[in-house]
Formats: sequence, C-alpha cells, structure tokens
Amino acid sequence: MNSKTGQNRRSGAAGYRGRLAPSPTGYFHLGHLATFETARRRAREEEGILVFRNDNLDSRRCRPEYVEAMYDDLRWFGFSWVEGPDVGGDCGPYNQDERIAHYRDAWLTLCRLGYVYACRCSRRDVLNNLSAPHEGEDEPVYPGTCRPETFGDPGDGDSAPGTVSWRFRVSEGEKVTVEDGNLGTRNFVAGVDFGDFVIWRRDGLPSYHLAAVVDDAAMRITEVVRGADLLVSTARQILIYRALGLPAPEYYHCPLVRDESGRRLAKRNGALSLRALRGNGYRPSEILQMAGARTRR
Repeated sequence: MNSKTGQNRRSGAAGYRGRLAPSPTGYFHLGHLATFETARRRAREEEGILVFRNDNLDSRRCRPEYVEAMYDDLRWFGFSWVEGPDVGGDCGPYNQDERIAHYRDAWLTLCRLGYVYACRCSRRDVLNNLSAPHEGEDEPVYPGTCRPETFGDPGDGDSAPGTVSWRFRVSEGEKVTVEDGNLGTRNFVAGVDFGDFVIWRRDGLPSYHLAAVVDDAAMRITEVVRGADLLVSTARQILIYRALGLPAPEYYHCPLVRDESGRRLAKRNGALSLRALRGNGYRPSEILQMAGARTRR
C-alpha cells in the first residue's frame, strides 16, 4: 500500500470515498468532532464524498438516545449525506447490525482458508496469562494458549466445546507497514506489537476489525480517517485485507484531543460533549476552534 496507489484510486472513475463511522455508545465529544472535520476536509480537498456508517454492533452500549444525538449533532455541524439503500451508489447511512450476513461470509471464508482457530480464553484469561501488566484499551498480545502449532486446516466455523471466540492467526515476525497520510511510515511486527486477535465472537457477531474491513471494502472507501489510537488496529486490518485478497484503503490518523490534564477524551467526559457545549450557547465555529486548539496541545 502506498501513496501512489491511493492517488490512482482517487483519480479513477469512482473518485475519493471517505467515511464517517462512529459508534453510538455515548455522546460525541470534541475528539470525535476533530476527526469528523478532518475527514470532511480531506473529502473536500479531493472533491470526493463521505459515506456515513452507523457502527452499532455493541448492542449493550448503543442506545436509541445516542443514535438520535449522533445524527442531530452531525447535521448541526453541517455534515450531510445522500440517503439510500444501495451500497454501490450512495453515501448511506448504513447500519452495521443490518449487515451481519456479510461479516459472517467473510469469517467463514477466513475459516476455509485456515486463518482462524477457536479459542477458549476470555479477556480475563488472557490478562492473567500475560507476563507483564497490560495497560490501555487496546487488545493485549495473545499469549497463544489455544493456538495450533501449525497453520490451520480449512474449517467451517463450528464451535468446539468451551469456545469463547475465534482468533485470526498472525504470522510471527511478519512486518506490517502503514503509510499514513498524516503520521508518515509506521512499522509493526506481528507477534510483538499485536498477537492473534479476536475476529468472531460466540454471540454470532464480528469483531471491530473484521466488520470495518468488510464494510470499507464493500463501500469502496479509498481513505480511512480516524484517531491515532487505532494505528495498531490498522495493522491488524491490513492482514485481514491480505488474507481476503482485498485492496486496502489509504489511512490518515488524526492526533488525539486531550482534556485539561492531558488525557485523551472519553465519552464519559460529559463537560466536553458536543451536547453540553451546544447547550451552553457555543456556536459551531467556536466549538470547531476549541477542538482544533485542544488537538494541538
């Protein structure tokens, strides 16, 4: 994947296709707005479009009030898209919970190709088996408890007794290079920076990594704009693209917006939510300026 490839895709008949793909698990804050505005700017610079996708697979945390607020906030800041049912021709919005069959087909394909194996380990099991404490929200490096010694035989996704999830087997030592449009070249090593990662869960739902790849490919996204905290996720997803024989998009990772103490913003930080700022009388231009200032800290 390189910038020349991306330029060729953008100059083709399809043109530039970016996307907004938020998860309605809380109210948007300044960090979301900064990323959305960057995505909008990138699309405008390329005279392209933005596809809107509602990443609502987390049924426990996605609530109707957050969905309503999501659309309301975006429209208040002037974001728009063409509504329609055809992935091939419009900009959405699309709901991930209506696309489960597509994710399942991709998962079964990876099973048949031997990339996937059943795992009995919960997240707590993985954390307990690590030799060093794990900090942060990213998926910890899997210690290989259930990993087969050899590359997997073709499978059909059948659940073995005690299966908690299915993992994508990475090639130890494989180098994954991300040519990022903002941060430059970033290199990751499979088995060091990340390990075998969850791709399908026992509840019949895909991981974020698989769903994002399937959707971005189907929606012909040419560039993914998202936060720098997802760089390692990008490396994982590039491996899924390779396994499925799909072209990966370009990537542009944005710096994170911080609070007064320097910590990255979270949805639980209600004081800096867009809803709260709007309620306090701030105009869209003022909130955008605030988001830009906190990004540069």
